[in-house]
Amino acid sequence: MFGCLVAGRLVQTAAQQVAEDKFVFDLPDYENINHVVVFMLGTIPFPEGMGGSVYFSYPDSSGMPVWQLLGFVTNGKPSAIFKISGLKSGEGSQHPFGAMNIVRTPSVAQIGISVELLDSLAQQTPFTQKMLDNFYNFASSFAISQAQMTPNPSEMFIPANVVLKWYENFQRRLAQNPLFWKT
Repeated sequence: MFGCLVAGRLVQTAAQQVAEDKFVFDLPDYENINHVVVFMLGTIPFPEGMGGSVYFSYPDSSGMPVWQLLGFVTNGKPSAIFKISGLKSGEGSQHPFGAMNIVRTPSVAQIGISVELLDSLAQQTPFTQKMLDNFYNFASSFAISQAQMTPNPSEMFIPANVVLKWYENFQRRLAQNPLFWKT
């Protein structure tokens, strides 16, 4: 159902199923991984109204797994690339893998995929999207045309199309990795 790709390594397509709706891929030598791609194989789609939350897990100094939400894949967005290099020193987040007895070794991280309702996926990062929308709306409310500008050498102006480009880029990056702004 899923595949996992790390640059310079063979593609992994045999996820370990640890529960009916949860899958993991091992990432040996995770300290040398910067990005990981998670994708659907195209053989089995998600059931209607479902998608997959993607998590990254690495062992902390005591060997306990630290899980962090990366993003999601769906039938409409069947692949995503995630930057994981900056997450290895971060804090964990809520995750659905806590009660699992997943076999792991100290230098191996894991990518976990949890099949969940699309509504649940959308609610996992609402604050960041709201913050993005609020900033764009706030900045746009001050937009004026060049003819309306009163020259004032002590003020700087940012063209509205620059803010729009930032907004679109931020939305794209947020869709790829809801926590990219933390790194």
